[in-house]
Amino acid sequence: MDRVLGTNLAWGIAVLVHAAICIAALIVVPKQRKPTAAMAWLLAIVFLPYIGVVLYLVIGTAKLPRRRREEQARTTALIAEQAGRVDLAPGRATWPTWFENVTRQNQLLGGLPVVGGNTATLCGDYQGSIDAMAREIGTARHFVHVEFFIVSLDVTTRGFFEAMEAAVKRGVTVRLLADHVSSKKVAHSTETFAELDRIGVAWSWMLPVIPLKGRYQRPDLRNHRKLVVVDGRVAFMGSQNLIDRSYDSAKNIARGLQWQELMTRVEGPVVASINTVFLSDWLAETGVFLDVTDPTVNVPGPEVRFDSSPAALECQVVPSGPGYDTENNLRLFLSLLYAAEKRAIITSPYFVPDEAMMYAITSACQRGLEVQLFVSEIGDQGPVFHAQRSYYTALLDAGVRIFRYPAPFILHAKHLSIDDDIAVIGSSNMDIRSFSLDLEVSLLVRGREFVNRMREVEEGYRAAGSELTREEWSREPRSSTALDGLARLTSALE
Repeated sequence: MDRVLGTNLAWGIAVLVHAAICIAALIVVPKQRKPTAAMAWLLAIVFLPYIGVVLYLVIGTAKLPRRRREEQARTTALIAEQAGRVDLAPGRATWPTWFENVTRQNQLLGGLPVVGGNTATLCGDYQGSIDAMAREIGTARHFVHVEFFIVSLDVTTRGFFEAMEAAVKRGVTVRLLADHVSSKKVAHSTETFAELDRIGVAWSWMLPVIPLKGRYQRPDLRNHRKLVVVDGRVAFMGSQNLIDRSYDSAKNIARGLQWQELMTRVEGPVVASINTVFLSDWLAETGVFLDVTDPTVNVPGPEVRFDSSPAALECQVVPSGPGYDTENNLRLFLSLLYAAEKRAIITSPYFVPDEAMMYAITSACQRGLEVQLFVSEIGDQGPVFHAQRSYYTALLDAGVRIFRYPAPFILHAKHLSIDDDIAVIGSSNMDIRSFSLDLEVSLLVRGREFVNRMREVEEGYRAAGSELTREEWSREPRSSTALDGLARLTSALE
């Protein structure tokens, strides 16, 4: 064949293949996908067709496999059925209509009801919160349930592991769930899980990526939840992982990075809801249904402590993630932002909102509310940090006050407070990943005293950091803001 003819034929075939890929992408990609995400994928496929197609085949599905989604739907329906038999919210008559509507939405989506009679405290001391969890494990008589995105045995967490070992020796059932990809990649992971085997903890990976064993889903769909339940009497949840404050990373240690977290310790009927999240994940990962009438699984109803004092909190657990049909956490955050009447204060280490979240935040400013955002001065994940920065101009122009927590700390706490008596704390960032790709858990709290304590935490952030002004941000180098814009575009690749 003539060389020129062969070259032209090859180019012609390449153009036809490219055109076929683009046409197929226009049909397949936009289905049940947000316009921004669809556009990002289409741009990737058009300009980098072969790389884009491979990436789409690997990470283009933002939902768990059908079996897991069907299992989640069955579990949610079962939880909702059980929850419908009792009403543990005696203060319902005093609620504003909007709050009742929000809790109804949460229960419809996640199955778990709002319950009263709870108490809760906050802890922002990194080692202190791990030690507090270890102390509670030391009091366990029946069971301990532990679930973390990252689990690691190191100097910081050794006391926690020792408490689990002592509990097992006392005859307490200890179960643990750890995210597979995230826990496997940290230092000394082999030794960590060998230690769990040695001390007799029943444990399982969450969302394991083991294709040769038939266990596979989109590899960056992760279980990001952090919680501990002791005897169904007390629970902890929040932003902190079970690992050293540096995350045992040589890169972090070289930069001197330290994580700043916020956890909450809760008692009361809502502990059963937190335990239900663990039991659901245990079923999903092990296939074992744990009978809630078994005292080594759940606390018997008559033993639940109900605080009837005026300071008691009304709480609701809101699970979310790719196993659900909708973004439960995003809908919660949006509902609260639109309901706020005085102020909204957001703390999120990875703040990459979608259009709906940006509209809710800027609309709050336009309604005359005080809106504040706490983020870190520096980032540990370059693409996410630059994507976050790309929103600063629009936020500052709208009137949002942005406070940056100082280096070398990474402000990893995740919470939202509105007005004087509503707050959310949990594992969920305000970013597209937490809304769509990660399994998260959030705790909605109604109670003035709890919000007052959160205000003190926020004031601590404010005092430690500095406010970013519009004038200061306008002097940011154009090369940096250009990189921010590029990172923002790629962040939409759900």
